[in-house]
Amino acid sequence: MRIVGGTHRGRALSAVGKGDAAAHLRPTGDRVRESLFNILAHRDVVEGAQVLDVFAGTGALGFEALSRGAVQATFIDDGRVAAEMIRKNAILLQKSAQITLIRRDVRKLAPHDGAPFDLVFLDPPYGKGLGGQVLTRLARGRWIAPMATIILEDGVDVPAPDGFAVLDRRRFGQTHITMLALDESPLTVAQ
Repeated sequence: MRIVGGTHRGRALSAVGKGDAAAHLRPTGDRVRESLFNILAHRDVVEGAQVLDVFAGTGALGFEALSRGAVQATFIDDGRVAAEMIRKNAILLQKSAQITLIRRDVRKLAPHDGAPFDLVFLDPPYGKGLGGQVLTRLARGRWIAPMATIILEDGVDVPAPDGFAVLDRRRFGQTHITMLALDESPLTVAQ
């Protein structure tokens, strides 16, 4: 696994190896990341972005965004192995000052008290239906900026949850990518 574009193009990331069997690390492949970031480049949404990488795993999507000009990335994953991989990759790429790591179950996050994120990657475990549920929670918790670009990766085509609009859909082998945005009617903060 390597960075496929930007200032760190060609740099290898920490190898996943066998890792922890319970970690379920499934990094987005190099070809899928390259295609995805080509699409994002045409939309001009990476340069200067505040990135949120949810179910981050190795952090490959967030680090790819940093390599291509994003200014900061926050990684959320509750796995011990994932947190180790993200820390190692931050050191390897000399990006430790540009990242925040939150080791927590995303379904239990409190509302966000900082600036919302304008580029959001969601790569939940395939086949568990977590994408829509987590997106709604993030929007209600003020994690997502009103004009954010949201990338949801899954093993199946995922319908847009209430409050979100589909901007684009792509399939790369077994990987389905859905690009979303918040609808004009904002979701309210859950009580």
